[in-house]
Amino acid sequence: MRLYDSPWAPSPRRVRIFAAEKGIALELVEVDLPGGEHLREPFLKCNPRGAVPVLETDDGACLTEGPAICRYLEALQPDPPLFGASPIEVGRIEQWTRRIEGEGYAAGVYAFRNSARSLAGRALVGAAPSVPQIPELVERARIMWTAFVADLDAHLTDREWIATDAYSFADITALVTLDFCGRAKLAVPEDAVNLRRWHAAAGARPSAAA
Repeated sequence: MRLYDSPWAPSPRRVRIFAAEKGIALELVEVDLPGGEHLREPFLKCNPRGAVPVLETDDGACLTEGPAICRYLEALQPDPPLFGASPIEVGRIEQWTRRIEGEGYAAGVYAFRNSARSLAGRALVGAAPSVPQIPELVERARIMWTAFVADLDAHLTDREWIATDAYSFADITALVTLDFCGRAKLAVPEDAVNLRRWHAAAGARPSAAA
C-alpha cells in the first residue's frame, strides 16, 4: 500500500503513527506541498480535493481523509484495537476524537491558515476556491485553544490516556494536534501539568517518530 504523504503535514502524520502502532508497513510517496504538487495532475486523480493523505490500496483504490484510512487499516488488522475493544470504548474514543478535532485541531488550523504568509488567498485546505485570510480567526483560535487545553488538562488529572485505559486513536489525534498547534504558535502553558505529562508519554512511544 502507498501513502501519499508530506513529512511536516499533521494529517498524514496521524496515519503514519497509526500504521506504526499496528506494525503495518506503508510505502511513503512524498507530495511536494510547497511546490503545489497536490494541486495538479496526476495527484488530483487520486484526490480531487487536493489534500494529503491519500492511501492507494494494493488493488489501486484510493482512500482519502486520515480517519477513514485508519479505519481501513484497523479493519485489515484489528489488533491492537486502536478504535476500541468494546462498544463503550468505541464510543468514548469517538467522543474524544471529535472533541480534539473540533476544538483543538480546529484552533490550530484557524491560527495557521489565517496567519501564514505563504497561504495568503488560500485559507482553506487543498484545491478549494480562493479564500482570503481572516485575521480575526487567529484571535478566535487562541480563545478556543485556551479552553481546550484547560479542559483536557483537567480530564487527565487521574488518567494515563485520554479515552480509555489503553492508548487509542484519540491519543494519536491529540498528539498530532498538540505538535501541530505548537508550530502554529499555540502553546501548552507550564501549569497544564497533566497534559504535559500525557504529551511526554505519548511522544516517547516509538510510533511518534513515524
